[in-house]
Amino acid sequence: MFLGNLASLRYFLPEFAVTATILLLVVLHVVTKSPKSTASGFLSLLGVGAAIFLAGVAPAGAGRSIFEGMVAHDGFAIFFKVLTAVATLVVIFMSMDSKDLGGRSQAEYYIFLLSTLLGMFLLSSATDIVMLYLSLELVSIPSYLLAGYLKGQEHSTEAAMKYVVYGATASGVMIYGFSLLFGLTGSTQIAEIGRSLAAGKATLPMLLAAVMVAVGFGYKIAAVPFHMWSPDVYEGAPTPATAFFSIGPKAAGFAVLVRFYYTVFAAADPGTGLWHLTSSVDWPFLFAALSALTMTVGNLVAIKQDNVKRLLAYSSIAHAGYMLMGFVLLSSAGIEAILFYLVVYLFMNLGAFYVVVVVSNATRGEDISDFTGLGSRAPFAAVVLAIFLFALTGIPPFSGFIGKVYLFAEVIHRGVYWLAVVAALNSVVSLYYYARIVRAMFLQEPTDASTIPVPAVSGAMLVLLAAPTLILGVYWEPVARIAADSVRMLAF
Repeated sequence: MFLGNLASLRYFLPEFAVTATILLLVVLHVVTKSPKSTASGFLSLLGVGAAIFLAGVAPAGAGRSIFEGMVAHDGFAIFFKVLTAVATLVVIFMSMDSKDLGGRSQAEYYIFLLSTLLGMFLLSSATDIVMLYLSLELVSIPSYLLAGYLKGQEHSTEAAMKYVVYGATASGVMIYGFSLLFGLTGSTQIAEIGRSLAAGKATLPMLLAAVMVAVGFGYKIAAVPFHMWSPDVYEGAPTPATAFFSIGPKAAGFAVLVRFYYTVFAAADPGTGLWHLTSSVDWPFLFAALSALTMTVGNLVAIKQDNVKRLLAYSSIAHAGYMLMGFVLLSSAGIEAILFYLVVYLFMNLGAFYVVVVVSNATRGEDISDFTGLGSRAPFAAVVLAIFLFALTGIPPFSGFIGKVYLFAEVIHRGVYWLAVVAALNSVVSLYYYARIVRAMFLQEPTDASTIPVPAVSGAMLVLLAAPTLILGVYWEPVARIAADSVRMLAF
């Protein structure tokens, strides 16, 4: 056992890089006198960059179980490690630019951020329900601290409290579902649980377990009706932390959602790229209903929002609904569509939040009214924000359109026409509230004619986020191929 775990260490290098960076940040937090020191930000960039490099060069193969079956090392896990690390890298730049964090302990903030990243690494590769639960909590607890990081501000404190209450409730329900699965099978490894359930007939306990586990995962991806924490947390948290919540934990949530349900309650049909249910639990219909409800509630409630962060929170809920469409199809192509959509969503959503940081730094506001006349006050920021918003809507030739094409095409191919119709109608609705911001920027006169400066680093990062948002709308094959390879190397 010891030698096996020792051999597993070579596949755990990205996690080591993040852990080492966290420990160095703790030391830096102790020895640094000035809270305004940027050393912690640069150290975090270095650590996350090293993790991306180590994940990218790690041998993937067809997938292997490491650490006595607790986690998997496969192309699927590597995809999500790189994705969440890239998102964290952008958020670190965003945090260094944000005035929200001025005068506060920088090292402490980055410790929480990187601890969440470490949890996402483990969550995306967990193959044991004990490891799954521990990694989910490692994602959640530092996230609560990030949400309430603006100590002394009522909205931030409220955000943290609501996040804790909803998170604790969802985790409690989920672990009860895990206990049912352990009681039915006598195993904590999800592959063994799946094999045991396939031979059993305990329909009601399996259904209860599937629903209870869905509560925990639904909370993590902010699916309706487990979304109620999201708008208040997004509004009250520092804007860089809000941007992080919108993509990082959500991506890790989809990773574990696919790995768990496609292992425990389904089995792959060799050579077809399809799965079949191994129990009488019709979880695809359950999640199809959640998908339709999530995108509909997210888009309809977003219409009435005046705060841009809150609007983007409901937008994020709606996009979780779109991605759930691929999850319910029991096909490799459906999972590939989710992975591709997460990539394009990373660039367009983080880009939108980055512009919010730039505007908020200058105006100290986050309402749509603060974006009035942005086309004349900060033309570059206004144009790139319009690009991100149109991409989020799914308008060609932006990357969001291709992401939705992949999802819609597979839904139609699999014959779930009603879900495709609901998603198409919701995409039309989303155009209205995104267009409200564009209208305020370009068609309304500003009440304050002063220019809004865009720092060089912020401008460079916006270019780096806008470029793939445009390029992936016309040339997407490399990313689609990476997504397909990652799914093919998914280990069960």
